[in-house]
Amino acid sequence: MIKQILIAITAILLLTAVIILFSYQSDISKAQGRIKSSQIIETSCGSIEYATRGEGSPVLVIHGAGGGYDQGLYLSEVFLSSDFSVISPSRYGFLQTPAPINATAAAQADTYVCLLDALNISKVGVVGISAGGPSSLEFALRHPDRVSALVLVSAVVHKEKPMDFKDKIIHYVILKSDFLFWMFKYFESSSFSFFGVPPEVQANLTQEERNWLNVFIPSMNPISQRQAGMVNDRINSIFQDYQLEKIVLPTMIVYARDDTLVNPTHSEYASSKIPDAKVIKLESGGHLLMGQQEMIRTEIVKFLKQG
Repeated sequence: MIKQILIAITAILLLTAVIILFSYQSDISKAQGRIKSSQIIETSCGSIEYATRGEGSPVLVIHGAGGGYDQGLYLSEVFLSSDFSVISPSRYGFLQTPAPINATAAAQADTYVCLLDALNISKVGVVGISAGGPSSLEFALRHPDRVSALVLVSAVVHKEKPMDFKDKIIHYVILKSDFLFWMFKYFESSSFSFFGVPPEVQANLTQEERNWLNVFIPSMNPISQRQAGMVNDRINSIFQDYQLEKIVLPTMIVYARDDTLVNPTHSEYASSKIPDAKVIKLESGGHLLMGQQEMIRTEIVKFLKQG
């Protein structure tokens, strides 16, 4: 009897493993197919992966960690309207944009100029999201003549601490493994928390918002093709301070006080340093501004049109 029970349990475990493996391979295959919709352009700064969407005033959308051109496009649907032409590059080390030896935020900002030159675009609005903040700031500081207005959304704006042991496990183990990251789909609450949506916000999510998160987070698959960029962010791009007081462009800063991914002190610091910045401070919403996205989109669109 015991033997039969053990055989049954083993069979169930094997079947479960086969189902999980099949599901994983199917999802990753679809993800790998999805990220092939970009373009690669050769510039004086090297190869740059990017994609465009829409017509209207050009806006450069700079993605955050776990991103690439696809995340920029995805978030542009959340924070922008169809009145804009979105240009969404993959930053250094993300997807098919290689990272040079000197992959700093300043160098990345210069590649944005190369991209705009290649596309024959003289000036853009800029939306820098999360870890896209540093290169967005450097773009505004180094090339203010190419920027009409700057929007920082839950953005990194000052020096971060070096990676500790926990950070290294996340960056060199979890974010290097497509399978481990893919498994997040089975742990909804943990995956939401991992991306800066605190439990208090999760408790009040609508079904539509929950569905959105369950699409947005898996959209980062395959994560292994983004890992080099995230490591570079922690080594080069966000390990310095920026001369925020020298930004003279129209600037909007948007953040939530309960962001658990990028500490709100970043946006508070930017608010105190960037002259005449328009600040939208939310009491709740987490890193992705859940429950507030429609209002934020209205404000960002209005601000960019005025810039």
